Amino acid sequence: MKYAVSSCLLGVNCKYNGGNNASSELIEYLKEHGVLQVCPEVLGGLPVPRACAELSGDNIMNTEGEDVTAQFERGAALALAQIREFQPDLVILQPRSPSCGKGIIYDGGFHNQLVEGNGILVRLLLHEGIPVMTCGEFLEEVKRLSTKG
Repeated sequence: MKYAVSSCLLGVNCKYNGGNNASSELIEYLKEHGVLQVCPEVLGGLPVPRACAELSGDNIMNTEGEDVTAQFERGAALALAQIREFQPDLVILQPRSPSCGKGIIYDGGFHNQLVEGNGILVRLLLHEGIPVMTCGEFLEEVKRLSTKG
């Protein structure tokens, strides 16, 4: 199987704070599969590190009061193009992110509050019918299937 995966989940230091969200369990599982690393925020031209940003409605603002919607949209479009070309069976993304969050994202108030919603890239992927899971959803499914057999 082939997977497109948020770069930060694979240990790439591309998070807003310069770190990553490496998942050793995910990295180990993916060793035997084709993987495309994607970071829409970096693809959109945002630096590492960068000010924290949250999605509020259709706009993405950072903690410095800058509207970074255009960079996020550009990065999501570029990531979508890479994903289309790669044709993965599944896209595995970082939860809660304004780009990659699926189902639950930060509310845009920078108070660590979560709301229902999808990040910019997830919206594009779902619109195209491309299957998406968060890292947690994927690992739970792997665990469920491994105990089933």
